[in-house]
Amino acid sequence: MRHFHSYGPVDPELHYCVPRTELISRCADQLVGSPDKGGHYFTIWAARQTGKTWLMRRAMDEIRKRHGDRFHVATLSIQDIVFSDTDPPGEFLARVPDLFRIWLGLTIPAPTTYTGFGDLFRKSNALFDRPLILLIDEFDRLPSPVIDAVVSQFRALYLNHEGVVLHGLALIGVRAPFNVQRGLHMPNLTQDEVVDMFQQFRQEHQQPIQPQVVSTLYDLVRGQPGLIGWFGELLTEKYNPVPPAPIDQRCWQRVYAAACQIEPNNTLLNLLSKAKAPYLSQVVQIFNRTDVPFSFGQDWCNYLYQNGIIDFEETPGTDGQPLYVCRFSSPFVQQRLFSDLSSAIFQRPGPGDVLPLDLLDDLDDVFTPQGIMTVPILSRYAAYLSRLSAAGAAPWKDQPLRKDLRPMEAVGHFHLYNWLSAALGKTCLVSPEFPTGNGTVHLVLRWEGHTSLIEVKSFTNLREMKAGQQQAAGYAERLKQSTATLAVFVPTRDEETLRKLSGPRVLGEVTVHTVALPFGG
Repeated sequence: MRHFHSYGPVDPELHYCVPRTELISRCADQLVGSPDKGGHYFTIWAARQTGKTWLMRRAMDEIRKRHGDRFHVATLSIQDIVFSDTDPPGEFLARVPDLFRIWLGLTIPAPTTYTGFGDLFRKSNALFDRPLILLIDEFDRLPSPVIDAVVSQFRALYLNHEGVVLHGLALIGVRAPFNVQRGLHMPNLTQDEVVDMFQQFRQEHQQPIQPQVVSTLYDLVRGQPGLIGWFGELLTEKYNPVPPAPIDQRCWQRVYAAACQIEPNNTLLNLLSKAKAPYLSQVVQIFNRTDVPFSFGQDWCNYLYQNGIIDFEETPGTDGQPLYVCRFSSPFVQQRLFSDLSSAIFQRPGPGDVLPLDLLDDLDDVFTPQGIMTVPILSRYAAYLSRLSAAGAAPWKDQPLRKDLRPMEAVGHFHLYNWLSAALGKTCLVSPEFPTGNGTVHLVLRWEGHTSLIEVKSFTNLREMKAGQQQAAGYAERLKQSTATLAVFVPTRDEETLRKLSGPRVLGEVTVHTVALPFGG
């Protein structure tokens, strides 16, 4: 029987997958173009582990199915040859014979110039006995100067196609088009496609899967193929209840908790490591702001996009024109990043001799028969910050900074989460959630059937803080709770100001408890 697959191209005979026939057909159509006059030169682009290599292989099969031996359909892959930005410009040319020998089965001398490289695809060289359709995989692994030089040659071939054997070309990578004719973006799986994959599993194994499990999975990873495959493996294999018991919400909750805390995944681990350098400040900034502009012209946007950390979303601009802004690639990635970065930025919430809690603190007013009391928790965190200050410790020092050289607001959110995990982690489960995407984080506490949450904000002005209280009250109403807790990081250490900003406020049927916390300094 087939199974879910999370790394590398899928095989329909071995793995659950969807045909994506329209996408394959579109790719094949662009490569072939007019069979008599020439195809297109374009890019296939998307973040890593989204199925670009799979699409390349299926498009090649489709062209052969349609046209038989009319075209020589071939691929080159840059993956197995390592290049560095410090390599001399001629290093790529020296490797060209290896590429042609390994992937095309041809023996050629190394071209001495990039013009000579372009000449390899002219009919006068007689290297190919019929029109060539070429797909170059992992193209963007090449150093930028090499990419520019190679694309320049391909552009010249396309514009002066007389005597050129290169009929169609696809450059496969993770960036937007490399200034060639056009680009084909590889989208994530749609919700219907994800439902289809799990339906295939259900039919083969005769094991029910609750629809809510599949819809929740789709919402949390936004159809990212590698993550859909990984969660599919966990749900249907490692954490699968004994069939014919259904894969239900209880199973899903167990799988999601494991995926957030203990289950390794190479793609995800690589993503998390790439988020920590060299663009940590930009990643931290996106946690707090909803208006960070996205552009492939920015190196950091390119880098974070290609490694599956961020995506872009169209929003209305102030001038009425569309504005593209940064968003995390999925809620699951955002949650893992928040947890991992909080630990990476703060190995401990403070020095080893400043304990998160007083040694004699039994937390009796926190964990009560009525539930988890969040205001006393934040009072303890404020006391902890005071102990850090008295000990001369500065938790915000050497952390990512804004342009005005003040610490980024998300740093405070990371620190509070890290302290909660250290202070309460052996008693209750602490997890971050992002109900509205960027800009808002809920720290959710779960203990013996009780759930409480702390909404975390950064203070900008009194008007926005009151709007945040209204938002917290509305969220509590939807959860049918009579109280809400709002932790607000304020850029001051003045105790009187913090006291004035703190306290309860009754909004309709909900009492919002605001706790102002010092930040910076």
